[in-house]
Amino acid sequence: MIIDSKKYSGPCRCGKEHQMLTRMVVIESSCLKDFDSWLEKCGLEGPRAAIYDTNTYYAKGLNRPSVQQEIILDAKGLHADEKATAQVLSQLSNEIRVLVAVGSGTIHDITRYCAKKLGLSFVACPTAASVDGFCSTVCAMTWEGFKKTLPGIAPVLVLADLDVIQEAPFRLTLSGVGDIIGKYTALADWKIAHVLAGEYFCPVIEDMTRQAVHAVLGCARQLKDKDPHAYEQLTYGLLLSGLAMQMMGNSRPASGAEHHISHLLEMEPVGLGAVSHALHGEKVGVGCIKVAAEYHRLEKIEEIGLMLHPYRPLTADYVSAFFGEQLCPSILAENTPDSMTEITPSKVEAAWPEIRSVIREIPSEEELFSLYADIGAKKTLADLEVPEELLPKLLEYAPCVRNRMTFLRIRKMLLKEI
Repeated sequence: MIIDSKKYSGPCRCGKEHQMLTRMVVIESSCLKDFDSWLEKCGLEGPRAAIYDTNTYYAKGLNRPSVQQEIILDAKGLHADEKATAQVLSQLSNEIRVLVAVGSGTIHDITRYCAKKLGLSFVACPTAASVDGFCSTVCAMTWEGFKKTLPGIAPVLVLADLDVIQEAPFRLTLSGVGDIIGKYTALADWKIAHVLAGEYFCPVIEDMTRQAVHAVLGCARQLKDKDPHAYEQLTYGLLLSGLAMQMMGNSRPASGAEHHISHLLEMEPVGLGAVSHALHGEKVGVGCIKVAAEYHRLEKIEEIGLMLHPYRPLTADYVSAFFGEQLCPSILAENTPDSMTEITPSKVEAAWPEIRSVIREIPSEEELFSLYADIGAKKTLADLEVPEELLPKLLEYAPCVRNRMTFLRIRKMLLKEI
């Protein structure tokens, strides 16, 4: 399967003109054998360096791309952070013109950040269908302990070798499913922000993201049987979601309250008192179940029973008490100015019927739980090593990690007795 992503560039019925840097996405068995040929087709010239970790360098079935330099990072304790990027930048030869990420999400975020910083071309070679960020223009980074999104660069070319992806640990595959299922709540958050605040919304990008979800839903139960078509569809769904983000210019179509729960867990705030070693997509998948359950609970409130109070911006005392002194400055800076500043109770009340309608598009907690059970995915907070009694804290503080309007953030305006 080849996706000619150039077709997504240009004028759109949303009124904007989208620009796509990615020229081609190749999802085929053994496509890495023709690495040089694919680069030539995309006009990529000059010395190149491949970035691996110690796991992906020895990935089963991997045809390592022909490059002038290889940088291999220790997989143990590896994160997309200032330490890993500094390590790559310090080792990289000055002659390099193309950076090649060979790995899963962490290696890609590290590589795209370095490519952006140095103004180099970027090629993505995913070795597992574990996340949807391979085609994205942004990097999910942990910077001085704070989980944040930093500018990156989209790949000019994506080479997804299905022979390698099918051999990845199955846990990574299920992580990819969880990341895609999270689009249900992410898209709902985006549409609600559009309804309530007039935030920019593109129906074409929404359609692409839903197409990615449907592709994965259609194959999820066949993945455990190593069905080649199922792996092709999962990989397609993940890459299509990334292209949608690239069209958008940010992660809005793909990341909402469910991702904020994942980011909160990854930041390990002192007030939470829990450490999860789960993968990103596993946390997103469970986050989606919890967010869906809460959204549907609140959606049942009729207009006549709706009770609201003015939105209260974050205070230093509130943030410091939960996130601690180290993270507090970053959290406050992220939320200034607050995305909810102009949202009044009357605006929420007027939009409530439409908000309820959007929430009804999200599958129920029971439907999601059943799917996860069928495919063997993590489905509870306990599966993430997080006590279930911490759910109220997750729902309360997750909106703080990203200054993005979500229904979980709007929820703060609902009176406690509701």
